[in-house]
Amino acid sequence: MSFFQTFIHSIRKPFLRLQAADRQQACSLLPAFFVLLCTVLITILGFHASGQENPISTLSQTSYCGTLLWESDDKKEGEEKDFIKWVDFHADCSSLKLAYQYDVDSYEDEIHFHWIDLLAYAACKNGNDFSKTSVTKKAMEDFTAALKEGTSCEELTRDMKYFPYYKECFTAILGGMVGEFETEADDGTMHRQYGLKAFLPIAKNFPYSDYDDFGASRSYGYARPHLGHDMMGQVGTPVVAAESGYIEAMGWNKYGGWRIGIRSFDKKRYYYYAHLRKDFPFCKTLKEGDAVTAGDVIGYMGRTGYSTTENVNNIDEYHLHFGLQIIFDESQKEGNNEIWIDCYELTKFLYQNRSETQKNEATKEWVRIHAWKDPAVDAFIKSQEKTK
Repeated sequence: MSFFQTFIHSIRKPFLRLQAADRQQACSLLPAFFVLLCTVLITILGFHASGQENPISTLSQTSYCGTLLWESDDKKEGEEKDFIKWVDFHADCSSLKLAYQYDVDSYEDEIHFHWIDLLAYAACKNGNDFSKTSVTKKAMEDFTAALKEGTSCEELTRDMKYFPYYKECFTAILGGMVGEFETEADDGTMHRQYGLKAFLPIAKNFPYSDYDDFGASRSYGYARPHLGHDMMGQVGTPVVAAESGYIEAMGWNKYGGWRIGIRSFDKKRYYYYAHLRKDFPFCKTLKEGDAVTAGDVIGYMGRTGYSTTENVNNIDEYHLHFGLQIIFDESQKEGNNEIWIDCYELTKFLYQNRSETQKNEATKEWVRIHAWKDPAVDAFIKSQEKTK
């Protein structure tokens, strides 16, 4: 790839994000941008003509999902941490289902196909374009066939430059969603199973409607893109934890209204549930720091938010704002380096696993009907007890 191409690609993502946030401001920056570009090009051409070493060539480039990240070969220790700066999550529902089925069907076999490996391998083959259905399907077929014949995953992916990157990305996004758990049978006994541990955030038997609205414009407070997925429904609809984790934030936010934020135990994912019900937004027993189990009721759908005053309905339509933030380094948790992914296709995938609830008339709370245990929750609680 030429320098011109790599330079343009390296600024593509931040420029597009700026444009989405404030088109007028982005346009005003164009003259300054082109002046800077010309300056850089003249400098490089000058070095080339004089026979001196091009300072840009001493940088190593890495292309991730179409985004170029630059890293100095001779950077000083501690100057900058090495972690993923951006993720484009394009795996669609059908690809997630296919990889998941390979995983579950082979769990007790001698050769177990891990769905994250399958998705990472497919991304290398389809260029992270999962709309190429036939390419994605063939990639997974070839991958599983090669493993059955005795070729290891390491051997298959040795020459795939971006396989480690895609695997780390998919692990960060999907890492806690498949595994072992215990579920209650109709006779009250608990049975160990392997499969989908994540749930749709809307409880079973409650209707909702949605569409892919990630990146749509929002204007309250300031112009910005919508970094979540809205699921429209009825006031009071039980909202459940999509994945097990611990409550990191809970209370009022002038944008999200009554909201709750749950961090996965590996700290890679932050689930954001916003615009919860006025007066009765949360499950009464919950507080910050509590561990929650996937599928447990955590709150109730409403339309609060867009107000500096607490407990105000300023949103036009009842809905759940469901957001998923990916965190590779703690510096990405708050600020301009946050990574939020489009989880529309993910919610379509999670539709197959909905938590069934019933109302406790005495407390007016909704609770799940069948007991469900996640070993990750027990491990987290034990680790917390050791630190006390």
